[in-house]
Amino acid sequence: MLHAKGPLLTVDVGERTSTRTDIDHILERFVGGRAVATALAHDRIPFDADPFGPENRAYLSTGPLQQSRMSFTGRMNMTGLSPLTDGLVSTNAGGYLSREFTGTGISTLELVGESDELLLVHVTDGGVEFEEVPELSGALVPEVSEHVAETRDLGREHCITIGPAGENLVRFASVMTFDSRAFGRGGLGAVLGAKNLKGVTFSGDAELPVEIPDPPAMDIHREAATSDDIRKRQGTTAGTELKSEIFSLPTRYFSETSFEAVESIGGEAIEAKKYKNGACSACAFACKLPLRDEETGIETEGPEFETLYSFGSNQGVGDLVEIMKANELCDTLGMDTVSAGVTVAAYLASEDEFGNADLAQEITEKIAYREGIGDTLAEGVDRCHDELGVENWTVKGLEFPAHDGRVLHGQGLSYAVANRGADHMYSVILRLEYNGDIDREGTLGKAETLVEWENHAAFRDTGVVCAFGDGYITDDHLEELFDTDYEELLSVGAEAVVRERHFNNQRAFDSADDGLPYELPDLDAAIGEYYDARGWNEDGTVPDGAVEAVAAAIE
Repeated sequence: MLHAKGPLLTVDVGERTSTRTDIDHILERFVGGRAVATALAHDRIPFDADPFGPENRAYLSTGPLQQSRMSFTGRMNMTGLSPLTDGLVSTNAGGYLSREFTGTGISTLELVGESDELLLVHVTDGGVEFEEVPELSGALVPEVSEHVAETRDLGREHCITIGPAGENLVRFASVMTFDSRAFGRGGLGAVLGAKNLKGVTFSGDAELPVEIPDPPAMDIHREAATSDDIRKRQGTTAGTELKSEIFSLPTRYFSETSFEAVESIGGEAIEAKKYKNGACSACAFACKLPLRDEETGIETEGPEFETLYSFGSNQGVGDLVEIMKANELCDTLGMDTVSAGVTVAAYLASEDEFGNADLAQEITEKIAYREGIGDTLAEGVDRCHDELGVENWTVKGLEFPAHDGRVLHGQGLSYAVANRGADHMYSVILRLEYNGDIDREGTLGKAETLVEWENHAAFRDTGVVCAFGDGYITDDHLEELFDTDYEELLSVGAEAVVRERHFNNQRAFDSADDGLPYELPDLDAAIGEYYDARGWNEDGTVPDGAVEAVAAAIE
């Protein structure tokens, strides 16, 4: 089976040491990306670790496809113990980092410890250097990139960075790359902030011995380049209007499911402001959204669909330019736009201030610096909803995305059981419900399908393949690329899911955490069907002996 190549690089920012370790046996079994990082995290992060403690570890990892020039492969995975959910979380980002990362000759980076000074870490194919950067305290994300350009002659594609939100331990702080691409969900930016690590750069010319089968690699690339897919024009915002039409677009802090001003912020409005193409590394699909508002001169990358929802409909804001401003604010401060937007929406609900974009942006900035009410909101909705007097719209502490589970019942089930909480990317069963492949109503009988799609998504994040590639990279293509049958790939994804669940079980997560803040028909019975399909216990725990350690003593 095709898998990533290269050692694990462990960097202890407290001791200022680095160690390269052979992990071939782990790569051979878990391929790369999310599955490898999850296996390492499960065995090497103490089950009782404090997410903000030096014992927590953050992993950055690639899959074998990052050694190719195939479309849909310009992404990377990041994994760690989340300060927002208190469980394992994996998130991935696009951009141009993956090829710079593989140039250092490693497959996985592990960050551990806590520095007594603010640091940048520089990783090359020749070694690791630690740079004290007290002058970057409080720096915005683009300011870190400027420093690296001036002092190292490296572009923003070489960097991961955190902004003020990460330094101030905002629980939904993101790790940024290329200034505008986010390892967004789960607060891993705050994990780096707790380690006093402002960023990491990657550079080198190492070539790892990974041979990508062609065909199908160039066939996929050619189809990505020549297709007339609406997402090449509107990105993730394509279909925003439809989601509102079928009542799947949460509005005014989930009090409504359709937005009357959707046409002013939807895909057509986005396309009207797109002034050039934007892409990720080696990808001919080019779905990114460089926008310009001619009247104000404001230029941003994005907003993507989830930001249109979180800072738009869910805040009652129907002005696209204002959403562009909020999107840029989150990128420069280093915050997940979904959690930040939903948390601000909760505040607007408490103050009866829906539609007040100026206030929303003011509060967003206060969150990043933990100023005034921002200090409360920086904890996230799960921890502050009582003080605000609003409902707790989270699962396992993670704020909801769009794609309303009150309409898409299978997606609602997915939110309930997903190991990282309310994340639409954990299974993407919503696609089947949007397309009419399965009935949108009802939860019973969907568990087997949900398990398959969770496993598929986990392997997608392992390969690593962009979610937009699902329409172009078929199951047969995956078998050719990875030189094994599709069921074997799903089993790799399943191993990632079960290790996440087992780790979280050791932190006292069980069936009591698998639920929703709203009612769905037969939800409890459907959750039971899901446990059965997974082979788990009735209380949502993984049976004893089902997970063996593979990475605890690799050094």
